[in-house]
Amino acid sequence: METENMGKQSNPGQEKKNFLPRHLSRGKYLLFIGVFAFVGAAGGYLYYALIGCNTGSCAITSNPYMSIAWGGLLGYLLPDFFVKEKK
Repeated sequence: METENMGKQSNPGQEKKNFLPRHLSRGKYLLFIGVFAFVGAAGGYLYYALIGCNTGSCAITSNPYMSIAWGGLLGYLLPDFFVKEKK
């Protein structure tokens, strides 16, 4: 019957591959994190330079160092959705 086969795959030899997150060696993982943090910091500075805050009362965007720090922090945290370190 059809109800018996509903939970089974049509091709039992082919497993469904889970692409996210990928597991990387420690060196590649740290490089990946570093690149994302650098890109985030650069994005934070670009946000400060191009959009910024005209009045100076904005806590994050009125100071380039705060914009860089928050952008770097977001860039540091974001890669965990995509890669994990091998254990």
